[in-house]
Amino acid sequence: MQGGAAVSEVIRVEKNRNYTVMSNYHLADRRLSLKAIGLLSKILSLPDEWDYTIAGLTTICCEGKAAIATAIQELEAAGYIVRRQLRTKDGAFGGNEYIVHEEPIEKDA
Repeated sequence: MQGGAAVSEVIRVEKNRNYTVMSNYHLADRRLSLKAIGLLSKILSLPDEWDYTIAGLTTICCEGKAAIATAIQELEAAGYIVRRQLRTKDGAFGGNEYIVHEEPIEKDA
């Protein structure tokens, strides 16, 4: 170090396989915590048929259900995730449907 200034080095890998292309929008969104940014990045890297439930996401994350749930709530509040409760034919709770957006959507006022 010269003059007390820290030196940084970024080592990049060749991106010709096993990488994800996603918008930078959520990465620059200052409203989001690192936890929410990380979870959305993880979700966007998964295939469409993945189990996007809290239980499914905890199988691939080191955080527990409560941490995943709060990150999802944060992403919902910011407009990146829309959750819709599904019902069975007899009106019973049938699970949740999650719609994930790379950029936040405006909520209906």
